[in-house]
Amino acid sequence: MNMKLFDTHAHLQDPRMADTMDAMMDRARKIGVTRILSCGTREEDWGALTALAGRHPEILPAYGVHPWFIETLSPDWVNALGQRLTESQAAVGEIGLDFVVEGLDRGKQEAVFLAQLRLARSLKRPVSIHCRKAWGRMVELLKQEGGLPHGGAIHSFSGSVEMVREFERLGVFFSFSGSITRPNNLKAKKAAAAASPDRLLIETDSPDILPENAPGPLNEPAHVIQVVTTLATVRKTTPEKVADITWNNAVGLFGSGD
Repeated sequence: MNMKLFDTHAHLQDPRMADTMDAMMDRARKIGVTRILSCGTREEDWGALTALAGRHPEILPAYGVHPWFIETLSPDWVNALGQRLTESQAAVGEIGLDFVVEGLDRGKQEAVFLAQLRLARSLKRPVSIHCRKAWGRMVELLKQEGGLPHGGAIHSFSGSVEMVREFERLGVFFSFSGSITRPNNLKAKKAAAAASPDRLLIETDSPDILPENAPGPLNEPAHVIQVVTTLATVRKTTPEKVADITWNNAVGLFGSGD
């Protein structure tokens, strides 16, 4: 199969990947992965991400603060993020809401999320969103903010078919990860079958969410091929068609870095 693939969500700056980076990037290129959106999670990893993208032209950086790291913020974090974004054409991410993890202040999560959403809108950038067990609130906040005028993806989408319909009206794309390859993940499969073709994306979330039966212990961009083949089955089409559609959607949303 000769395909061009765009892994729209990873964390390649994760220290766990440093020792195998060159070999991992070679494996990705061999199966056709020519673009990877690598998302920052907190101020501390933005510099490493910039350096990594400088060494590997396939890697597009995105800068943001993940809800798990809202307690790590410096007083001037919004200006620091704005500066990073102004110096690049990067997307904003990973941002979002996580109502699964105990002890994460929901009010603070929302404030940090909204600050980044507004920054993205002012700079006309797309966003990469994390959402777990916060679907209703996410819809409310996106409606309140006027949707996503410059686009955005909910990564590793795990919402219902009903949520797909709600989010499509707000300008959201749906990125599916290795979790969709798990036989019992029927909810994600139904959502993937229901999403409009022009809203579909693929990702790995490397180094996490290893696809079913993929060699571990860490996930890596080359494994996105398993997401492609599962999506092809779910949507009753070919892997080549899924690759083509998701490539075009991802370049339209996040750019190609050229």
